[in-house]
Amino acid sequence: MSHYGLALTRWVAVIGQLFTILFVHFSLGIPLPLAALLPAVAFSVLVNLGLALALGWRARLSERAAGMLFVYDILQLAYLLWLTGGIQNPFSVLLLVPVGLAAGLLGRAWTVGLTVLTLLVVTVISLAADALPWYGGGLRLPRLYLVAGWAGISIAIVLIAVYAWQFAEEARQRANALAATQLALMREQQLSALGSQAAAAAHLLGSPLGTIAVVAKELARELPESHPLYEDVREILEQTRRCREILATLGQQRDEGALERLTPVPLTSALAEIAKPFERPGVALRIELHEEDGTPEPQIALPPEIRHAFANLIDNAIQFANSEVLVTVRPSRSRLLVTIEDDGPGFSPEVLGWLGEPYLSTRHDKGGLGLGVFIAKTLLARTGATMHFDNTRRGARVTLRWPGDALERAVEETSNGCGNP
Repeated sequence: MSHYGLALTRWVAVIGQLFTILFVHFSLGIPLPLAALLPAVAFSVLVNLGLALALGWRARLSERAAGMLFVYDILQLAYLLWLTGGIQNPFSVLLLVPVGLAAGLLGRAWTVGLTVLTLLVVTVISLAADALPWYGGGLRLPRLYLVAGWAGISIAIVLIAVYAWQFAEEARQRANALAATQLALMREQQLSALGSQAAAAAHLLGSPLGTIAVVAKELARELPESHPLYEDVREILEQTRRCREILATLGQQRDEGALERLTPVPLTSALAEIAKPFERPGVALRIELHEEDGTPEPQIALPPEIRHAFANLIDNAIQFANSEVLVTVRPSRSRLLVTIEDDGPGFSPEVLGWLGEPYLSTRHDKGGLGLGVFIAKTLLARTGATMHFDNTRRGARVTLRWPGDALERAVEETSNGCGNP
C-alpha cells in the first residue's frame, strides 16, 4: 500500500489533535493537562517526519509496517482519550478510523488483531480514564451512560471492521478476476499473433528449404560414403525433410487434420503416436498407465492443437533427457493426471517460477526461444488443464491436471464445434 495516502491521513489526524487541544484549552477555557498531551502529539509529528525521510512519500509499505503504524495510532489516541475523559470524550468515536482503514487495506489477521486491540482500549478507557475536563473541575457522567457508550462504540468497531473488510475483500477479488481475464485475453492475443507469424514463416521458408535440400542432395551425390562430411550431409537432408513436413502440416486445413483422427484411442496410445516423430537414439521413451480407484483410461480423439501441445512438451523432454523419458497417465474419478519426466539437467531455478511465459527459454543451453511451453500451456488451458513445473532427483517434471472428465468434454466440444463441416 502507498505510504503517501496513509501519511496524509496521519498528518491530518495530528493537526486535528493539536488544534483541538489548543482550542479547548485556550479558546473555550477548559483546562487540559497540556504537559502530558502535547508530548504525545509531538512524538507523532516526529514519527511522521521520520517515516517521510526514511521511506519517501511514494514508497510502498508492507502489510506488517502498515499494521504497526495502525497499532501506534490506536495506542496514541487511547492515551490522549485516557487523559481527557475516556469514553465520555466525544472524540472517542475517532477510534473507529484506524479500524476502518485497517480493514480496508490489510488482511484478515491484521484486521482481527487491530479490532481486538481497539476493543481492549475502549474497555480500559471506559473503566480507568480520568474525569472529563470541564469548567470548574472534572465531569463524570452516570455509569449507565458510560456502559451504553462503551457498548455502542464496541458494536460500531466490530461492524465497521467486518463490513469494511468484506467490501475490501470483494474489491480485491474483482480486481484479481479482472487481472486474470486480462491475462487470459493477452495470452490469446499472443497465441493468435504467433499463429499469423507461423503462417508467414511457413510461406517464406519454403523456398530456402527447397534450395538447401537441392544443394544437400548434390553434395551427397558427389561425396563418397567414406568422406568425413558424408554423414553430416545426410543429417542435413533428414532435418530439411523434417522441416518441410512440419511446414506442410502448418498449411493443412484443420478439418483435414480432424478427419485423420476421428476414432477415439486410449490416451497412452495417442501419446505414443505423438512422441514417435521425436524419438532419438540413446533416449528410451516409456509411457505407463496407473489406474486409480478403478477408473478406466480415457478413450479420446485428440484434436490437432492438443496433439501439438503434447508434442511440444514431449519433444522438450526428449531433447534434454540423458537416457530416459517417462510419461505417466493417472486417471481417477476426480481428476486426470499426466506427468512428463526426463532425467536431464532439470529446469533452471531462476526461471522455474516464470515458465509458460512467451520468449522465456526453459533451459538456456539449447538456445530455444521459449515459445513451445507457452503455446502448450495456452492450448491446454483451453481444455481446463493446469500445468505445474518442478524438478525431481532425476531431472525435470511437467504435471498436467484436469478435473474430472474435463479433457474429454473439451475435446468433444472442439470436435462438435470445429471438426464438422
